[in-house]
Amino acid sequence: MSRPPGSAESPSPGPVGPLDRRLCQVVGLNQNYVSASGTLYHVQIEDRGPVLDRVTETEVRRVNVIAYANYGEPNARIVWGRDYDFPDVRSHEHNRFVSDRIQELWAESRTVIEEKERRMVARLKGLIREYYLTKREEAKREFEDANALFPFLFSKAWRELKGEKAAGVVEAPPPPPVNERVEEAPEPEEVLYPLDLELRERVLEIERIIIELAGDLRRLKAAGKADDILLQTCRKLVSRAKDSLAGKEPSEFNTKRLDVMRNSLMTTWRQVHSRLRDT
Repeated sequence: MSRPPGSAESPSPGPVGPLDRRLCQVVGLNQNYVSASGTLYHVQIEDRGPVLDRVTETEVRRVNVIAYANYGEPNARIVWGRDYDFPDVRSHEHNRFVSDRIQELWAESRTVIEEKERRMVARLKGLIREYYLTKREEAKREFEDANALFPFLFSKAWRELKGEKAAGVVEAPPPPPVNERVEEAPEPEEVLYPLDLELRERVLEIERIIIELAGDLRRLKAAGKADDILLQTCRKLVSRAKDSLAGKEPSEFNTKRLDVMRNSLMTTWRQVHSRLRDT
């Protein structure tokens, strides 16, 4: 087809460079979800674009996932949060990859929610059994608090206990206490995610450092480079951090204390990582 008379010829496209960082952000996702227990959740997935990760001090493409339980109710709370970091590649193709990954994370988040509920029901059943046997007030307060926050899960735990008793299921004795090994339990079971964005980002960073530290410790042990002093130091730091993240010490949830905790974990993790590089 010929060009119209007098029209200018289109310039040939030159080399395509990286996209402006403002264009490296795709539409996220907001979806409600009713779990198997009947609890209403809201999952929010946000592409935050290129950001500087304060843990690794590198630019990454970050996607944040947050799950609220009891959504729309006065007792609504964030029960799970996670940052997913991808390479900072500034292209349309990478934008499409992130869009696809957001849809996958939506499916994965529902699996995480169901697994968390399964563990919570098992924990509640243990607390109810413990109180029945020992009348320990601390156990009673714990399951009463859980009943207020997660009534559907408490009801499920209670029904399962009644069903097991009617079926004559023998209750297994509680396992003997063991010293928690950070390399065997990398992810904190319970985390209180603050609604305040700045505090929540610090909590997510601390959680991520705990997981990275656990992975590096496993590799260091496999290489025969982890001594008892280092393992004990890591165990104490991580145990204290997990207690704080679970909200067992509410005073820990302020910017200064979270920064001190993060910096202590970061220093130890860098020592472990340095040893790992030397192996």
